[in-house]
Amino acid sequence: MTEATQNRPADTAEPGAAAAHEAPYDGRGGGSTALRTQGLPGWLDPVVEAARTVRPTELSRFLPPEDGGGRQSAVLILFGEGPRGPELLLIERAGTLRSHPGQPSFPGGALDPEDGDPHTTGPLRAALREAEEETGLDPAGVQLFGALPRLYIPVSGFVVTPVLGWWRAPSPVGVVDPAETARVFTVPVADLTDPEHRVTVVHPGGFQGPAFTVESALVWGFTAGVIDRILHFAGWERPWDRSRHVPLDWTA
Repeated sequence: MTEATQNRPADTAEPGAAAAHEAPYDGRGGGSTALRTQGLPGWLDPVVEAARTVRPTELSRFLPPEDGGGRQSAVLILFGEGPRGPELLLIERAGTLRSHPGQPSFPGGALDPEDGDPHTTGPLRAALREAEEETGLDPAGVQLFGALPRLYIPVSGFVVTPVLGWWRAPSPVGVVDPAETARVFTVPVADLTDPEHRVTVVHPGGFQGPAFTVESALVWGFTAGVIDRILHFAGWERPWDRSRHVPLDWTA
């Protein structure tokens, strides 16, 4: 991956389809929900292309219910530049939460009515709002550049839009509400692609999936699955030993 910055013609796109209208996010930072690829670093080119071309079935076998059921939600997949190059922002959910307690995840959550239309800019607005609420992130420093197809988390009933962002102007982040978030941290992409940090988790219920042992955390489940697919379709994946199993217990 190169750190060279490549300028592109300005363009916007709605999650999975039509162009997004400029719609300012009304949090403290005043970020924008328009999707723009102009001015992104060149190393994000493969991610931009993957977001444009990937099909839902190439990301997961769990897709939104055909009857429109499920709770609409969004997560922010935020790429930044750290001391070791490209990195991702993650949180560790509080252990007392009813849904996915203690798991590392992307910032995100359910759409609120004020986020707007779940089929247009609603998920973009929700991703920024939730990231601000959970990490203190200033949305004004985030450039949204794409969204992956909506996916489904059967165990919680969430229909999730993964929203892609570039942290062009980093701001301080940390735990805002300990009842919601236990930790906020970044993970170098180099560690995510390192075969030594890759394992397969095995749940007693039969689930098996990719996972990452990074930053004193085991990243698994929905978050690890999305990261795994991004690495694959961006061409960043390196061969790793899928027979290295890490067992989970029933409380996971």
